Amino acid sequence: MVEHERTGWLDTITWGFSRVAMWAPAFIVTIIFYEVVMRYVFVQPTLWVNEMSLWVAGAVYLTAGLYALQQRSHIRIFILYDLAPRWLRRIFDSLSVFCVCVFAFAVVWGGFGEARAKLMRWETFGTAFDPPIPATIKPLILVTLVFLALQSISNLYYDWNKEPESHDPADDLEMPPDEVLTGNPPKPDV
Repeated sequence: MVEHERTGWLDTITWGFSRVAMWAPAFIVTIIFYEVVMRYVFVQPTLWVNEMSLWVAGAVYLTAGLYALQQRSHIRIFILYDLAPRWLRRIFDSLSVFCVCVFAFAVVWGGFGEARAKLMRWETFGTAFDPPIPATIKPLILVTLVFLALQSISNLYYDWNKEPESHDPADDLEMPPDEVLTGNPPKPDV
């Protein structure tokens, strides 16, 4: 995959989050492998691997959406969008950003008190390892939503005067272009 160009300071921050998040699954696999070896080879299971993997995976899941938005790889239904003139596409884009910002504002507004309370009392998971998953993930949800709203505004700003992209239905086919044009599928090797 070719990454989208970084167009501003917010893209650089998102790119930094994504680089940390891209290494996290390798960390999760490593600690789970450690757990399997400890449990089945040495018969000494750990108390912390399951919760640690949940904790790290939750953070990865949150930041992955931010990276997908920065890369403009989120799902968009192009059927009507490609048929619309440029001025109407700008209205669609503005409406989309408005909806993202309203959603982010509503969740931050409604969840701030609870996230602050969890962080201030350092609420833990309630298991033997007892990591502070609620105390860290709940505020991270709100911080990520703020960055998500800012990233959508940034994308709108930097894409406003760009040439619109058009999408061909053939882009979704998993056939080489010459086969699409000729309509002749390859002959199977016997």
